[in-house]
Amino acid sequence: MTLLILGAGGREHALAWRLAQDPPGTTSIICAPGNPGIRDVASLQPLAGDDPDAAAGLASHLGANLTIVGPEMPLSRGVVDRFASAGLPILGPTQAAAALETSKTFAKAFMARHAVPTAAYHVSDSAEDAVAFLTSCRFGFPIVVKADGLAAGKGVVVAPDAATAHAAVTAMMRERRFGAAGDRVVIEEYLEGPELSYFVLSDGERVVPLGSAEDHKRVYDGDAGPNTGGMGAFAPSPRCDAALERRILDEIVSPVIAGMRAEGHPYRGFLYCGLMLTPSGPKVIEFNVRFGDPEAQVLLPLIEGNLTEMLVAAAAGDVRRGHTVRLADACTVGVVLASGGYPDAYQSGKPIAGLEEAAALPQVRLFHAGTALADDGQLVTAGGRVMTVVARGHDYAEAMARAYQAVDCIRFEGMHVRRDIGAKAMK
Repeated sequence: MTLLILGAGGREHALAWRLAQDPPGTTSIICAPGNPGIRDVASLQPLAGDDPDAAAGLASHLGANLTIVGPEMPLSRGVVDRFASAGLPILGPTQAAAALETSKTFAKAFMARHAVPTAAYHVSDSAEDAVAFLTSCRFGFPIVVKADGLAAGKGVVVAPDAATAHAAVTAMMRERRFGAAGDRVVIEEYLEGPELSYFVLSDGERVVPLGSAEDHKRVYDGDAGPNTGGMGAFAPSPRCDAALERRILDEIVSPVIAGMRAEGHPYRGFLYCGLMLTPSGPKVIEFNVRFGDPEAQVLLPLIEGNLTEMLVAAAAGDVRRGHTVRLADACTVGVVLASGGYPDAYQSGKPIAGLEEAAALPQVRLFHAGTALADDGQLVTAGGRVMTVVARGHDYAEAMARAYQAVDCIRFEGMHVRRDIGAKAMK
């Protein structure tokens, strides 16, 4: 069997590594375009941009038995639709179903239609409307301002007061800091409670629970500073007991999958539910229509059994009752190594040292994201989030200690890490 993974980040590295753990001799794994770290577990193929035609052509050329879409951008551009039209097997939602992530306006309206619990909201198509709503805002403060479209996890501002909310509207709609993603904004009521990420795999009708995680979006310790694409994560979430998991599946996941099917867009692939655990129960903050990043890096090492078989079944719309995921009785902590200045301006091309020493530590995995090879063969930084250092332990304390021991082996100019990833799991 030949598996093709589309993408180049830490999530794709973790997917390739995990699929390589399945029964040997049955699977050839290819990643396009991939990154230097993925070469240890898969072969790489060049793929320019997020062009669905180019991806379909590559899959056809390789004779891929299944293509797995890692990032959101190809999904937003209809890569699944393009594969389906060519009769090529692929795992991921269609362009219409991907609107759960690519349009917050669509997601909020969809949740309203299908009684999925979420925050009250208002949609503004102009800066003038947004300012007018904020002036007489019935939600009070703090309040949340979100760019409607894809903004690499950065188009969300939690505004404690009117001045901050107005500044967010100006940045998104007038200064177009996130381009077309900010042409429309969603203004939401602020929800109180801890956050949790929950993942399932769906074949369009049935779902397989994959487990929970918690990530750290803010750039600095103590959840300070601006939002990022994620500075680290741990799994599973200690908050997600059997009763809460049942509520999430019954009140959120099942209505979403049933609603998508009823509206003519069966949802196949990974679904990430970003949740706020409010006093009245879990409510949706956002959906991602793919595995999260860096949550994939901490959750995939815990998944036991034949994952390849499960993904093939989901893509074919044939997840049977016997298909379940077993999670190891362990904990993982993943720490993102970021370039100095991230999520704002940062420099690339910084030589990276200490990887062999870090990788030699017990129960440690290094998942590359923004790395590249210089002309002289030296591994260098090539992005804001450079890699995720993941460690496994019997408990969170052991996993956290191992993760930071590995982090301290690695060096590059300007390297920035949070030093509290996993700490809240032990409270």
